[in-house]
Parts: sequence; C-alpha cells; structure tokens
Amino acid sequence: MTRILQLSDTHFGTERKPVVEAALDLARSLNPDLVVLSGDITQRARRGQFAAARKFIERLSLPVLTVPGNHDIPLFNLFARALNPYGNYKRALGAVLEPVFENPGLLAIGVNTTRPRRRKDGEISDTQIARVAQRLRQARPGQLRVVVAHHPVRAKVESDLSNLLIGRERALAAWAQAGVDLILGGHIHLPYVLPLTAAGQPAGWIVQAGTACSHRVRGSVPNSVNVITREGEGEGESGTQACHVERWDYAAGTHAFAPVDRTLVTLS
Repeated sequence: MTRILQLSDTHFGTERKPVVEAALDLARSLNPDLVVLSGDITQRARRGQFAAARKFIERLSLPVLTVPGNHDIPLFNLFARALNPYGNYKRALGAVLEPVFENPGLLAIGVNTTRPRRRKDGEISDTQIARVAQRLRQARPGQLRVVVAHHPVRAKVESDLSNLLIGRERALAAWAQAGVDLILGGHIHLPYVLPLTAAGQPAGWIVQAGTACSHRVRGSVPNSVNVITREGEGEGESGTQACHVERWDYAAGTHAFAPVDRTLVTLS
C-alpha cells in the first residue's frame, strides 16, 4: 500500500493551533509514506513563520516534500524579493526548491511554479516541463507517478480561471504523454478532484487541496487535507490500478480531522 497525506496552504502566521495539532495527530495515525506540503507554507515568508513551519515538519517525523507558494516569497520587503526571494524558505526548509521523493511504490516530483516578478500568478517553463516529463518516463514499474505544484492546472468554478498556472496546457500534454497519474495543487483553498484528458483519452487526475490549518478558509469550506491511498492491483474496473482520494475536514466539535468525501480514481 502507498499513502500520501497532502497538506496545502498552511499559511503559518495565520494558523489555528488546535487545527495544527489535529493535523499532526492525523499524520501520526495514518503514518503515510510521504507528507506533501503544496505551497503557501507561510503567510508572509517571514523568518518566524518559516520557523513555525520547520517545527511542524520536525514534529511530523515523516518524509516530507515541500514546494514554494507565492506567499513564501516576501511581498513587502522588495529588496529581499528582488535579490534573495527564497532566502528564508531555503534557510528553514532546505536549498532544493524542486525536490523528488522516491520509494518502491511512489515517485513524487516537486515543481516550483512561483515567480518573484509576479505577485501571485504561477508560471512554468519549457525547461521545467521537460525535466518533469523525463523523470516521469524514468519511473519504475508499479510506482505511483505524482507531480506536486502550488498553482492549479484546472478550475472547478469559473472564478478560479484567473488563478490557473501559466503554461499549463503545454505541461499537461507533456506530462500526460509521460504517464503522470496525479497532479497535486493548492493556492485557491478549494478541494476537488478532476479527471485529466489528453487527445480525448483519460490521462491522470488533478487533486486540489484546501487550506490545512489557516483561518483563511474559503467560504463555507473548512480546514481540510487530502489522503491518497493506493492498495495495488484490482481496485478499479476490469482489474485496473486505482487510488482512493479522501478529503478529510477539521471538525471543531471533536478537534480532529474526519473523512467527508472519497473518490475512486483509476490509473493508466
């Protein structure tokens, strides 16, 4: 079995402490192969906020893959934004902005879609697209092939179209051809699962996460995380491989996360 816990948009600096503790409790109980933090780890990229994120990661005591979000670049400190935009991020979370995690059942590839010259929009380059596609093609048989980026590549509601990743169509075509299974994202604080098609054929799935522990929730959507589980062959129709993508919401009454939705996604 392969399991991923996806936490996104933690926005340390605006975190709700009981929700942080509940997320830690959930991680300990699930013991996933990998915890993914898909960007906007801090609210304003300040040292104290990154220190809180670092402490959270240390308390997880699990493998963690992080990618930057637009909030992880200084907004008001224009000098730092221009000359050392990832300085505080690297100091707290490591020098690698596009990490890769691999074990026998999982290949997870991080992509940095932030751009210091942009305030919030994400962008991906042809070089990044090619790097990810090449790494996907190198996946071993049986590995779940996952790409992690902060900015979404598909929208569920029209108001989010302006938030979509610039260069996404080129990326999706290349990654679908290279065999991607899941593309994990955040940014818009709205959890959903959508199928990805290429040339009219199924080509993986898009998995968006809400905000894990910040008070900056979207409308009526509470703090939430995603739990992705693949149990091997025979989970889908006709014996195809499949994953379960579960959305877990924080319940204030129990001070814990609980599953509220489950989507079965078949894999190529």
